[in-house]
Amino acid sequence: MRAPGQPARTFPRQVRANNSDIIGIIAPGGPIDRDRLEAGCDVLRKLGYRTFYFDSIFDRDLYFAGTHRRRVWELEQMFARQDVSAIVCARGGYGCNHLLSRLNLNVVRANPKMFVGYSDVTTLLTYFCDYADMVTYHGPMVTSDYAIAGDDFAASALIAATAASEFVIRAAPPTSQPRPGKASGVLYGGCLSMLAASLGTPYEIDCAGCILFVEDIDLKPFQVDRLLMQLKLSNKLLGVRGIIFGEMKDCDNPGEHKYSLRDVIMHVLNDVDVPIGFGLHSGHVSTQPNIMLPIGVSIDLEVTEKEIILRYPQRSHGFKGVERSVA
Repeated sequence: MRAPGQPARTFPRQVRANNSDIIGIIAPGGPIDRDRLEAGCDVLRKLGYRTFYFDSIFDRDLYFAGTHRRRVWELEQMFARQDVSAIVCARGGYGCNHLLSRLNLNVVRANPKMFVGYSDVTTLLTYFCDYADMVTYHGPMVTSDYAIAGDDFAASALIAATAASEFVIRAAPPTSQPRPGKASGVLYGGCLSMLAASLGTPYEIDCAGCILFVEDIDLKPFQVDRLLMQLKLSNKLLGVRGIIFGEMKDCDNPGEHKYSLRDVIMHVLNDVDVPIGFGLHSGHVSTQPNIMLPIGVSIDLEVTEKEIILRYPQRSHGFKGVERSVA
């Protein structure tokens, strides 16, 4: 297990766009559209990656991509296969929580590799980070991102290999930041709804000493308030060293109320005395890029009035990195 407040000790090896590394595609949650899956795989192949998925990925059971047993089998097989270098989820949806008690975590521990997704997949990102002590990746998925962005994804999602010693993200949201400051800690988090849903379960999130990244989609401001309060009342924000919010896509309705989503969030976090930034494009985003964030690595955070700056070691990114700015 990952020690509280400490980074994950296992770094999956880097994946290279050299037409030799194979990306395994899985569907741990909702059902998959064949055309969109193929469109996303086409983009990955153009970027220099080989792709592989099992035919059973198109199975359906209620609102899942097949039975829980099928989805567990698929995930374990992708970790166990020696020819698969990385695992990228096709989409989120719902259903990853059904896998937690059924997974053989020893298969994951014995075969660490890049594991990428967001939304409902947050459940697996934090679980593998905490219980397999492995860095995971909050980033673009096959049908949700690659298939939609098409060839334009090449310039925004996968980073060319360089000799850089660190990876730097500079996000410049359109409005000023409410709580500038600097902090260091373990990057952790994901979809707010999934983080809150873990509370009271054996798979509860561990936010001690973390820079907490939070994002979600299609929530009303009062619902964001309620979820943040759930984290707060569960003492999950006590040891947090900084908080970064994503786009929070479709969670604000300008003009509908006299208050904004940011007003609501800062009201809840008024007594949480850490740097707070808004607008980091990872997860549910309206425009590319969808930035890949390594969950479980030690990072330095700097929030200025106009920027969010993340710095972390090159080896933690999976794809070798360079400094990049995101407007």
